[in-house]
Amino acid sequence: MYQSRSHQQGTVLLGLAGGMLAISSGLVAGYFLLGNKGEARAATTSSQHEPIASRVEQPAANASPELAAYLQREVELVAAHGSARLTWAALGATVDADEVGIAKGDLAALAAKGSLPLRIDRDKAAKALLVVKAAHDTSPLNAYLDLEERKIYDDKPGAGLDVWASLAKLEAAARQGATKVELVNVAMPAAITRQGLGIDDISNVLGHHLTKFPVTDRDRNFNLKLAASKLNGVVLPPNVEWSFNTQVGERSEKEGYKIAHVITAGEMVDGLAGGTCQISTTLFGAAFFAGLDIVKTTNHSRPSAYTPLGFDATVVWPNTDLKLKNPYDFPVVIHYRVANGEALVEILGKPRPYDKVVFERHVLESTPFESQERLDEEIPKDVTSIDQAGFNGYKLERFRKFFKDGKLVKSNKWTVEYKPVTEFIRRGTNEDPNAKAPPEKTVAHLQEPKGDDFSMAE
Repeated sequence: MYQSRSHQQGTVLLGLAGGMLAISSGLVAGYFLLGNKGEARAATTSSQHEPIASRVEQPAANASPELAAYLQREVELVAAHGSARLTWAALGATVDADEVGIAKGDLAALAAKGSLPLRIDRDKAAKALLVVKAAHDTSPLNAYLDLEERKIYDDKPGAGLDVWASLAKLEAAARQGATKVELVNVAMPAAITRQGLGIDDISNVLGHHLTKFPVTDRDRNFNLKLAASKLNGVVLPPNVEWSFNTQVGERSEKEGYKIAHVITAGEMVDGLAGGTCQISTTLFGAAFFAGLDIVKTTNHSRPSAYTPLGFDATVVWPNTDLKLKNPYDFPVVIHYRVANGEALVEILGKPRPYDKVVFERHVLESTPFESQERLDEEIPKDVTSIDQAGFNGYKLERFRKFFKDGKLVKSNKWTVEYKPVTEFIRRGTNEDPNAKAPPEKTVAHLQEPKGDDFSMAE
């Protein structure tokens, strides 16, 4: 499944417990920072407020001045990306009192044998390396789909300093008098690889569909965007049946959906998650032209104003569903965008194997709508207003035709029925001469189809 672009930050610290960070923060008020000239500046301890790099370690009583001076030399620490320079003293190197009296020969000879009488304070060294780690570790980059640009970006591994594994190298380097230490770095793989995305080509639009909505209905718009966010980036593998309800889930207040206009028993009323059907309908249209198998679809009880008659797909949690199946031998991905009064769906993948896909509609019969009165005792007598405009019922045939090289190669057929939409007229019964008529309200009027036949193609 598609993952949005995100760069996950990773930190590798093999063998170092999380408690080490808490201990270090209590002991050290600051860490080493690189100065303008790339030289290390040491932090101060919480007790002495004295720069670590400037504090001279007290050598053993019989240590040579040269050995004591060696502790103030800088060493280059090579991390995963870049390097830092710190003194051996800042890295916790001290003269080993047990060896200093035994070690024979000049420092160069001892260094050549790796026998300088030095040891590393592991706690101090670990704290210094943690600062280097924080500055030079790189986080892995997940693979991701850029649906707007229709590109796939590869994953990139990160790299992190292994502090504990580096301590042994650090001590050996100190005894050798090294001026440069290659610290131990380990690769950090991305959590999402290109292979894990489940698709390797999103450069082509197999089918698309666009519907429009009023931007003034904020709650309905919120529902549209919420439902669409559950679909954007979903990959449909070959020959796998896919369910809208399973993917989007329950449309409840707990999930964040709001009250907006919905169709219930043929009447437009306020209900939870109003607008979700426009999301399913727009997806249905894109899948239709993309050539995906329409496994299950249910039209509304009444036509929708945002899509042609016969080209809609209602969904109701949990039983009324839109089910699709990818018939191709390659995966496809859903690209959904809801903004500026438009809901747009694209089905992306490899090239569609058809030159043209056509939607055709033929009306078989129509049924006139009825009118019903609703009496209202608050409205002046015989004053009327329309609560809901009527719309004729229709029975029609819907066709999908596939063309290749100008020839019809395949077709689908459905029978679709819409019940007549009852016209509701509100009539006043209040005989009080002072009764006031209600303010006029805007009533949506659906446009009856012009002619029995209609078609559109992609």
